[in-house]
Amino acid sequence: MPKVKVPRKSTSVDMTAMTDVAFLLLTFFMLATQFKPDEPVQVNAPSSVAEVPLPDVDIMTITIANDGRVFFAMEGQQYKEQLITKMGELKQIKFTPEEVKSFSLMSSFGVPISQLKQLLALKVDERGQFKQNGIPADSLNNELADWVWQSRLVNNNVRVAIKGDQETNYPVVKQVISTLQEKKVNRFNFITNLTTESAE
Repeated sequence: MPKVKVPRKSTSVDMTAMTDVAFLLLTFFMLATQFKPDEPVQVNAPSSVAEVPLPDVDIMTITIANDGRVFFAMEGQQYKEQLITKMGELKQIKFTPEEVKSFSLMSSFGVPISQLKQLLALKVDERGQFKQNGIPADSLNNELADWVWQSRLVNNNVRVAIKGDQETNYPVVKQVISTLQEKKVNRFNFITNLTTESAE
């Protein structure tokens, strides 16, 4: 009895469709990725087990460095343009359209408003070398209170987050919280590093 011959099939696979999908995914991730903004100070936040994510929009961040300097950041380019205009009117400082645009693109800052023009005049890569002494937040000169209040006037839906270094002195954190409470901000989040609970 003769053997049945099985027809040979080609082992090559058409990879065109796979390559198209790979490039589409690569393009999607390149366009959708948001890079972490440059921060003027590195903060080592304390650890916690809470897993409440911060929103991506309508967020105001108050950063407290380990030496007690206070920094301010707000999301939304159009809100920041309105914010610096309102702060200029409040403090009687005239900001040029170029300075307003530069401020709206800046991620975070920590200088008294009298030094803000000097900071905005620098190029982006030069700002890292500029010594930012922090926003005044003491009882004699509380510019932080003005930034918080004007931010809430610009965007009523803004939520507040405090990001403090674990080595920060407690009185500085207490002063920031008191400032928020004076401005009727009684709900805010603390930004921490996520850690897992150890089983005992």
